[in-house]
Amino acid sequence: MAETTSDKGAAAALFSPYKMGKFSLSHRVVLAPMTRCRALNEIPNEALVEYYTQRSTPGGFLITEGTLISPTAAGFPHCPGIYTKEQVEAWKKVVDAVHAKGAIIFCQLWHVGRASHPVYQPDGAAPISSTSKPVSNRGRILMPDGTHVTYPNPRPLKTSEIPEVVGHYRQAALNAIEAGFDGIEIHGAHGYLIDQFLKDGINDRTDGYGGSLSNRCKFIIQVLQAIVSAIGIDRVGVRISPAIDHLDATDSDPQSLGLAVIQRLNKLQLDSGSKLAYLHVTQPRYTAYGQTESGRHGSADEEARLLRMWRRAYTGTFMSSGGFTRELGIEEVERGDADLISYGRLFLANPDLVLRFKLNAPLNRYVRATFYTHDPVVGYTDYPFLNKGSQSRL
Repeated sequence: MAETTSDKGAAAALFSPYKMGKFSLSHRVVLAPMTRCRALNEIPNEALVEYYTQRSTPGGFLITEGTLISPTAAGFPHCPGIYTKEQVEAWKKVVDAVHAKGAIIFCQLWHVGRASHPVYQPDGAAPISSTSKPVSNRGRILMPDGTHVTYPNPRPLKTSEIPEVVGHYRQAALNAIEAGFDGIEIHGAHGYLIDQFLKDGINDRTDGYGGSLSNRCKFIIQVLQAIVSAIGIDRVGVRISPAIDHLDATDSDPQSLGLAVIQRLNKLQLDSGSKLAYLHVTQPRYTAYGQTESGRHGSADEEARLLRMWRRAYTGTFMSSGGFTRELGIEEVERGDADLISYGRLFLANPDLVLRFKLNAPLNRYVRATFYTHDPVVGYTDYPFLNKGSQSRL
């Protein structure tokens, strides 16, 4: 499809340069983090090199799939880690290939918390969390053999154990920098460990990490402070999802939760005299069928109101994600409701998504059945480009 003058004008905002702290981006289309289970035995391999390189553009910004910070962090088979020397050395090949294409890449640091199973835990132990409550029977966890089972009861972290977990995040951030990553993203969203502390629908603690909003925000801020002190604030992004109920991650007042986290991020920036790389917020429509898992999906107007409120409250680069199309991304940036838009499934199925968006060209359809297979090619690096050598047109 040829790009018309009107198409080009409409897309101008999405393809305008942007200064994200010390990083100069050539456009606003970001590769979102996506778990795809291709790192056999938790070691990044040549399939990951190919995948991330395919999606790299000069001045483009990529965020890796969730990357495990410790042996207790996994909740899917074959997710990459960043806690051993072997993993760090393997990631270097990915990062070097991405940098050779002129792109910028952050590593998303991930701990799934209770969204795990003893099969993924050292010595078959119970997963750790803020709580002893499991994910409800509505949820199913993918096992290494491809079957799905219900989530088990987690073990609530003792207060005395929390600093050790914070330390795992800090060391993982240092490891990411050693691997050559430009920075890291703290995964504080989607019902995983940090979100399990943030949301009052999960967190039932009676110590200093439970109850009030201030207490529930303590864990994410301690993680953030530890990482910032280790690698610098300008190399750190944060992802949150206050209005998402994925994996039963509900909160009685998502508006206030989002504002409470943002107020603390703003204070950290003010105190340090510098900005975080970005704040990454997921809209509720991000889930598979355009609604949250429980079906308690708010109206589009309510979603927009919350996102705009958080956007106005945050004093830094704001990234949005969650079911964006080309048109929705253009509108979001044109209105000033976001600085950057991250794309997941569309970027999976279209390695040259940036070019296709520029040309307003047809998109490949993603194949859901191959999302979590372990094949190094099928459903991962075999989605076609528009034409051979098309990346050279960017």
